[in-house]
Amino acid sequence: MGWPVNSYALGMSVEGWPGGITRRSLLGAAAMIGAGAIGAACGESRASLTRAGSGGEPGSGGLDRALLPAGSRPYPELAEGHESIPEIEHIVVVMLENHSFDNILGMLGRGDGFVLGRDGLPVASNPDGHGEVVRAFHMPTDCQLHGKPSQSWNASHIQYDGGTNEGFVVSKSGPVAMGYWTPDDLPFTNDLARVFPIGDRYFCSVLGQTYPNRRYLIAGTSIGMVDDTAPFGLPAGGTIFDLLNRHGITWRDYYSNLPTAGVFVELLAQADIADKVVPVSQFFSDAASGTLPSFSLVDPDFSTDSEENPQDIQYGDVFLASVMNALMSGPAWSRTLAVWTYDEHGGYYDQVPPPRAPRPDGIPPQIKVPPDQPGAFDRYGFRVPFGVVSPYARPGYVSHVVHDHTSILRLVETKWNLPALTRRDANASDLLDTVDLASAPYFAKPPALVPPANPAIGASCLRTGPGTIPPPGSVVRT
Repeated sequence: MGWPVNSYALGMSVEGWPGGITRRSLLGAAAMIGAGAIGAACGESRASLTRAGSGGEPGSGGLDRALLPAGSRPYPELAEGHESIPEIEHIVVVMLENHSFDNILGMLGRGDGFVLGRDGLPVASNPDGHGEVVRAFHMPTDCQLHGKPSQSWNASHIQYDGGTNEGFVVSKSGPVAMGYWTPDDLPFTNDLARVFPIGDRYFCSVLGQTYPNRRYLIAGTSIGMVDDTAPFGLPAGGTIFDLLNRHGITWRDYYSNLPTAGVFVELLAQADIADKVVPVSQFFSDAASGTLPSFSLVDPDFSTDSEENPQDIQYGDVFLASVMNALMSGPAWSRTLAVWTYDEHGGYYDQVPPPRAPRPDGIPPQIKVPPDQPGAFDRYGFRVPFGVVSPYARPGYVSHVVHDHTSILRLVETKWNLPALTRRDANASDLLDTVDLASAPYFAKPPALVPPANPAIGASCLRTGPGTIPPPGSVVRT
């Protein structure tokens, strides 16, 4: 059953809320859930359907044509709820935290990653504001600084620097922004990205922090939020959970210590939402028994294995491997499409300036200029790692199509012909360029992937710190 929003549930009076709650308070609310407070017909082939336009051209950002309004269905001529991708019965989303494409996949050798010099090292650099530049450098350990780099609204807009992407080091990120990891540091993540499709134009949805970006994942808007507070209020168009419930489409948010559904905290007070927010252990049981719902979010432990600073990133590699291996070894693999990505760039450097994006609605960002950096919800955030894992995945494929988190919404909306929640997801790509549904599945037999990292080998960095940052030789006079 659902739990009521009251002083017992959230540790404060509803009347006394000063405009919102913090991540710490929301973790407490999630703990209440964990303590026990919450205990499709066959469709036509997509080839026979005519889909309404959806962003999807490389580099377009969805702005090279007339924009579709909120409420638009992918197939206007068909009824809402119509099944259009019968080959896929289970859509699974794993979203880690706080790393850019170049920071994690820049050294992979697939997609638009780092340009390397004759020494085999990235040539990317950023000015430090004092007559020197900081070159991109391999992070000394698998651990990170505490509280740096920064991906706040202000820091992200300074990093963007009008499209030059030369503001990373002079922002609150500092020199650590130029750090990166290699395939040896995150072996499973990189092998997954080497074997299955990835995208090198997948952007987070906001030049900002985790909560607003995760709101875009489930609602296509942050309703003004730009930071990691949790002000109360629900989007006018609802969330993807509301759409799924309306049509009896099964879903679950499998959480470790904090459910993504909780970024709209009132959702956890709704019985038909809260009863689908379940511990992550249930995911592994459902995957093993072939009883996964139609749509799943699988949330990491945001304290230990989401890869947010100051965590050891190798625990995230282990978590991602556990989820993907559970899917590939489960009886529902033949009918599954999984998406893995990161919610935002974390303040780490990326070379590709985020393009313009459709404004989701008429709600402006909750900022005051000055002191805040000016901006609107009309530009994507920086690139983040992204991949698709499915029997139908295109082998060797790198997508250059502009995607963002609302592309995941559009994928779900396309499968069940659901109306767009906002203008942003109405005009998003649907990720289907990464799969081939017209041919026999290439990965019908799951490929053998390398094991994940063993964090125990370098676990001492959690006690001793991430090492010297920036490392010697990475700062040079211009």
